[in-house]
Order: sequence, then C-alpha cells, then structure tokens
Amino acid sequence: MSQLSQRPAQAIVGQRHRHESAAAHVTGTALYTDDLAQRLSGVLHAYPVQSTHAHAKILNLEVAGAMNVPGVVQVITAADIPGVNDQGAKHDEPLLPVDEVMFYGQPVAWVIGENLEAAKAGAKAVSVDYEPLESLITIHDAIDADSFHGIQPVIQKGDWDAGFEQATHVFEGDFEFAGQEHFYLETQNSLALIDESGQVLIHCSTQHPTETQDIVSHVLGVPAHEVSVQVIRMGGGFGGKEMQPHGYAAVAALAAKLTGRPVRVRLDRTLDMTMTGKRHGFYATWKIGFDDQGRILALDASLTADGGWSLDLSEPVLTRAMCHIDNAYWIPNIRVSGRVAKCHKTSQTAFRGFGGPQGMLVMEDILGRVAPQLGIEARELRRRNFYIEGQDTPYFQPVRHPDRLEAAWQQVLDSAEVADREAEIAKFNAANEYSKRALALTPVKFGISFNLTAFNQGGALVLVYKDGSVLVNHGGTEMGQGLHTKMLQVAATSLGVPLSRVRLAPTRTDKVPNTSATAASSGSDLNGGAVKDACEQIQARLAQVAAGKFGVPAADIRFAHGKVSALGKSEELEFDDVVREAYMQRIQLSAAGYYRTEGLHWDLARMTGSPFKYFAYGVAASEVEVSSFDGSYVVRRVDIVHDVGDSLSPMIDLGQIEGGFVQGTGWLTLEDLRWDTSNGPGRGRVATQAASTYKIPSFSEMPEVFNVALLDKAHEEGAVYGSKAVGEPPLMLAFSVREALRQAIAAFGAQGRSVTLASPATPEAVFWAIDAVRE
Repeated sequence: MSQLSQRPAQAIVGQRHRHESAAAHVTGTALYTDDLAQRLSGVLHAYPVQSTHAHAKILNLEVAGAMNVPGVVQVITAADIPGVNDQGAKHDEPLLPVDEVMFYGQPVAWVIGENLEAAKAGAKAVSVDYEPLESLITIHDAIDADSFHGIQPVIQKGDWDAGFEQATHVFEGDFEFAGQEHFYLETQNSLALIDESGQVLIHCSTQHPTETQDIVSHVLGVPAHEVSVQVIRMGGGFGGKEMQPHGYAAVAALAAKLTGRPVRVRLDRTLDMTMTGKRHGFYATWKIGFDDQGRILALDASLTADGGWSLDLSEPVLTRAMCHIDNAYWIPNIRVSGRVAKCHKTSQTAFRGFGGPQGMLVMEDILGRVAPQLGIEARELRRRNFYIEGQDTPYFQPVRHPDRLEAAWQQVLDSAEVADREAEIAKFNAANEYSKRALALTPVKFGISFNLTAFNQGGALVLVYKDGSVLVNHGGTEMGQGLHTKMLQVAATSLGVPLSRVRLAPTRTDKVPNTSATAASSGSDLNGGAVKDACEQIQARLAQVAAGKFGVPAADIRFAHGKVSALGKSEELEFDDVVREAYMQRIQLSAAGYYRTEGLHWDLARMTGSPFKYFAYGVAASEVEVSSFDGSYVVRRVDIVHDVGDSLSPMIDLGQIEGGFVQGTGWLTLEDLRWDTSNGPGRGRVATQAASTYKIPSFSEMPEVFNVALLDKAHEEGAVYGSKAVGEPPLMLAFSVREALRQAIAAFGAQGRSVTLASPATPEAVFWAIDAVRE
C-alpha cells in the first residue's frame, strides 16, 4: 500500500464529523464576500448597463447622462481598461465590448455609485445606439448557419463499419436536451480594495482564485504579485464560479484603482441569470448496433454542444462529454465526433459533471429507447453491457475495478428489494388505469481528474505554532461541499493530533500560489495530498526531536491523539511539549506541501490516453408514480449505493451524494431553461430569469424514501488515505428517475412500445409522451 493511501489505525479521517461551518451556517454568523462589504466604510457599488440586443453593432455609447446623476462617481467603459480587455480562457471574451454586443444582457459599461440605487439610476441614464445584426439563438440556428468555434475532436476505436455489419439490430436517432442554471444561493460577488502601496486585494466568490488573480492582473496591466485574491467561503458554486467570477472581480478591481475606494460588485438574481453561463445544452445524433444477446457492437455518434458567444470552457466540456458517452458500457467499435456551436447568448460554462452528464445522458437515453425494441428489459440490457476486467474505454484507458460496479448493482438489487417491488408495481399498474408506477436502475462510471493534465496539482501551507496548535492553508475553496472539513481531518490524522487543535485559514493566493480550480471533483485528492505532504514534513522533523528524548531511532516514533510515543517505551510525551522543544532547537515548524496526480497522460489531438486517475462508480434505483391526467409524478423511493473509496468524512460524502442526486433530478425533470426565440425586440433574452419562471427542486420533489449507502471494501490505492472523489458522480445517478418515468409512461401503452422522452422531462413533456404511447 502506498504511503499516500495508507491510513493509520486511529485516524481522524473516516470518522463522522459535521461540516466545520455547520453552526455558523444555521445561525447566520458565517461570513460571505458581501458581508465583508457591509463592514467597510466608503464602499462604492457597481451596476451594469446591459445590451438590449442579442447581436448588434455599438454605434454610440454616451455616459454623460450617468455622470449627472447624484451619487454616480465613475462610469467604466472599454476605453478605461489599462491592460488587456479580456476575461476569457481563450482570449475571445472582452471584459467590455468595443463595437459589438454578442448576447442580450451583455454589460457594455459599468456605473459606479455611492450606493446601489445611484448606480442603478446612472445605468438607466447611459445612452447606447445599436445597429441590430442577425442573431443565432438556438443550437439548430447555429448548425444551419455552420456557426462553430474551437476544436472539432473525434474519438475512434475499432472498426465501426464492420461492427454494424455484424450487428443483427441497428437503430438510429437524435436527441436534444437542455442546459441548466446553476442557481447557487450566493450570486456572483466581488469586493476590491487598494492599499497604500497600490496592492490590490480582492475578496471574491470564486472556485479558481489563481485564475481570478491572473485575469485581474492582465486587465489592470500589472504583474500577478500586485494582486491577491481571498475566498472565505462561497454560497454554492457547482462550476458556475470556475470561470465566470473573473470578469466581475476585474471590474471591481479596475473601479477601485480608478476611484481609490473599495468597490463591490454583487449581481442580483436576475442579473446573475441573464449575464452568466449555464450548463451546455447538447444536440446528438447516433447510430448503434447490437448482437442477438443485446450486447453493443458499434456506436457512431455526433455531439454538438451549445457553447454560446465565446468559448469559455466549452472545448474541455465537449471532450469530457465525448469521453463519457460510454458511461459504464463496453463499446468495442466506436466513433464519436464533437463540435461547439457558436450562438448569440450567454457563454456556457462549467457545471457539476463538466460535460460528463451530457455524454452519459446520450447513452442512457439510447438504451432506454431501444430496450423495448430489442425485447429486453432496460435493466438487463444495461447489465449485459457492463465493463469487465481487461477492457478499456473508447480512448484506450484501461477500466480498473469494474467489479465494483457489479457489486454496487447487486447491493442495490438486494437492499432495495427490487424483485419484490417490481411484482407489486405490476399489480398496481394492472389495477390502475390512470396512474402507473415504474422502477429503474442506472449505473455511473465517472472519470476523476482534470482534462488538462497541468491542473492536476495542489499546494498547501501548514503552520504549527509554539503551543502545538495548527493552522492549515490550502489552495482549495469551500463552497459548502465540505472540503475544509475533510482537510481538517486529513491534517489531524497526518500530524496525529485531535481535530480541535487544527484550524483552517481562508484560501488566499498570497499563501498558496498557482493552485487549480476547486472543480472536477478533485478538491480532496489534490489539496488533501498537499496537506498530507506538508504535515508529514513537519512530523518528520518532530520525530527527530522526540527520538532524542526517547533515545530511539526516529522511525520508531509514533504520533496519535496529541501524544508522542516510541516503540518499546511505556512513557508518552505531549505533542505540544515536543513542538516547544523543537522550537527551542530551532527546528522549522511550517512546511509548504505539494501534490501532483501521477500516471496521467492525454493526447488531445488524437483523443487517446489515460486522462483520469480512477473511475468512481455508483448505482441508483428510483421508483416513480405518474398520473395520465396531467403528466404529474412523484418520486416514491430512491436507493443508492455509491463508491467513494475509503471515505474521508462519511457524513460529508452522504450529503454530497444526496445533494448531487437531487440537483441531477432537477436538471432532468424540472429545470426548463428557455431563451426568447421570437423575432421581436426581446429575441435572445433569457426568458427564465427568476425563481418564478425557473423551477429548481424543493422539498416537495424529494423522494418519499431516500436510502443512501457507501460501497464497502472500496479502498482506492494511490489516492489520499484511500478515498475517492464524490462531488460530481452522484449527479448522474438521477438518470434512474428519468428512466423510471420512461418506463411508467410505457405502461400506459402497448407492451414493447419505445418511448421518446424530452429532457427535461417536465410534467408537460410526460403528458405528451403518454399521449403518444396511447396512440
């Protein structure tokens, strides 16, 4: 067992601990970025002037009217930017447009006021003359206009033509499905301050402080060491704060530079929904072949991602979708092509799963649609095609531990009493004409690591003070997911001290530099490895001190529960006493830790390699009941078994699994993201721009019975304390809800009828699907 994976007998990791900020969350004492603005005097407020066209030339921008509004201090336009006018990953996203707007709601200027009301009034007083241009709003608009940007990768393996020739059953189809609004509780938020030396400090709700620092520094035209970014915590992120915060932080920093005062940029909900990117919607076409036993022989698919007006992270989102189209299934012959549609709407961005859910949804939709035509139960069709040991993915990465998927599948079958419940469902359906029930099982195989290999690194700075207390700095950010809680447990375990002796400091770029985004479910892997490395450096120094006290080799020293002992010795020393002695001996009590994920390689041009450290597995069984009167439905019961390796913090992991599943259910069944596609003055406007028109899951959508278990005997060698990532994979367990709806809809029609189901499968979509199967 590797040192990274080895877990001591009396470890703090693996214990059930509540979230480190749980009490502060529920009492309202937890501070967020905007709370800091309330504690400062003289803070200015920024408000955008938004485009009223999806695509137009800017003929004239007049700000004099705004400057006449009482309380307006500054109006910022592109001409005020001293550095590079760009906020994007691909340098194709101007912070402020010079002569052309690319989506409805795009900021063309920012008004800075003494208070928010003055800034809003000033924004209304800015005059903009536009020349409307042709706009592409839907993904089909872009396809018809041949409007694409970025790479157009292809995955190829085997001989798909020969596979189709051998197939006894061949099906073709297409599938379009919507994106998703992040709807984090805390909207985009930045606060910038300038000190007496001109140093810029930005408090920001960002998942990627280093990239926020980079974007701000090049917008201001200053080196990175003149910009520091701090993140106390976020009120949710879900990928929406990986790239999107940088521009708002740059606006706050630029305004602070120009005015010499603190500046706050906080979007209200409507601004956030009209200005920020979403999960990418996709359009897919496919052809699939099976043998007589229902095993997949060949797949030929095309994926088109709806990227919006600039690239943002669309290219890696697309490639991850392509790398996950296989989900848990062996496809010996495959060709998948991808492209990114360029439309005139918000630049779509990272969202929990980062393209993986979209690719996997295509495959699950295919299997759900064709199972009745093959005469095989959907559950059995899925199981027959599971990966087995020795097989590899379409991009040639060997699939390790596929037996865990089979184990989770069987555990769900047993614990959820699937056979007995299916018999009860059959009786219910036979007795009820207007209501039908169904139960579906779906698997998840999800790769863990960043697509870009360079991002798979993390840093930490651990400080041990003379009294034996410990302060941990790491490069990850806390957005409610419990990363800080896990890092506290890792540090306490690594140093052998009680959890109460360790504290986390806010994430800052001037403490831990050049960090990666807290994304790709890799926060615990990367930062946990770095924290463990730093702690072990310090512990090795302390072991030398203790060895001198005990008169034994340093290798015989043991640390646990705040005590230091030696093999063969009955007495113990206090950890605090050893620390004090180390200080007196002038031994360094701080360390910078570092971790890089080993074994990764990826050839983007050929779409081959091993981009993932490991795969996380899971299985969900969902039961639904559907009414034919209006398409309404309830989720009666959900049973989940999920693979998190050896859990670092079981309560945190269970919460992530439950939350991810519910968010996935929202994407697939409720969250109907719409843009105005009319040719009227609102063309391109986000039509669902508030909670009143965009429905996210609430308590009423929670399963009546919700059982979640962690897979046993799932140690992951080569990961920190044998754990696995948990942030993204559970979202895809929600496919089971959508597939249960499909099966319940089918129960209203003749046996063997294939059901085409829209996504999201709203009650309206379910109603029309029932109508179709009855015909």
